[in-house]
Amino acid sequence: MGLKDILRLSLPLLRNRYVITFLAFIIWVGFFDQNNLVERHELSGRIDELEKQKIHYRNEINDNTRRIEELQSNPDNLEKFAREQYLMKKPDEDIFVVTEK
Repeated sequence: MGLKDILRLSLPLLRNRYVITFLAFIIWVGFFDQNNLVERHELSGRIDELEKQKIHYRNEINDNTRRIEELQSNPDNLEKFAREQYLMKKPDEDIFVVTEK
């Protein structure tokens, strides 16, 4: 089947106004409409990215909730956390902070 045969079969279809209207509609929706295919693809990628962030932040919330429960349940853990994170001390203690170069 050569190029001439393909043209001979497709020319009558292209002369039909319904086919032309349908092709124009497909082109309009695919490229020029507000919800065109390119934008839908970009938005789909953005949704995937946001879903990953959502999972990440849910995991962080769960970890922080677990840490809060540990700190509230055991005063020794609370004291350890305060000493390590905020360099708190008892009145009769000295703190030495060692930093590596």
